[in-house]
Amino acid sequence: MIDFRTAVEARDPDAIAATLADDVVFRSPVAFKPYPGKAITAAILRGVLRVFEDFRYVRELAGDGGRDHALVFEARIGDVAVEGCDFLHLDEDGRIDEFTVMVRPLSAAQALAAAMAEQFERIQREAVASSGPREGL
Repeated sequence: MIDFRTAVEARDPDAIAATLADDVVFRSPVAFKPYPGKAITAAILRGVLRVFEDFRYVRELAGDGGRDHALVFEARIGDVAVEGCDFLHLDEDGRIDEFTVMVRPLSAAQALAAAMAEQFERIQREAVASSGPREGL
């Protein structure tokens, strides 16, 4: 798990993407629908790197067996303080196959939703570009 935390703390989008399984499922704190796949998840996380300021992990919890992790973080979006947690599950190869983010308080979730909405067109373009050519197109 140290690889993901180290990659995020280094703000290294390529290293972050390398920790993701191809079939990762990302669950956003501000969208009901999960986002399946490495390309969209990596693009979302790049967007988060652009949106969060003063991001830092303040606590790390691990479940039995070492495949479940919770990384508690603090950050800012403009003047809004954000507290949150990244819940991660690792597959047999040690890559993240489930990624759920929770944030608080409500004002932080609202600020995150607005900031990510502004990023979403770019996120979609990045996801398509990184997923490569599709069969049959």
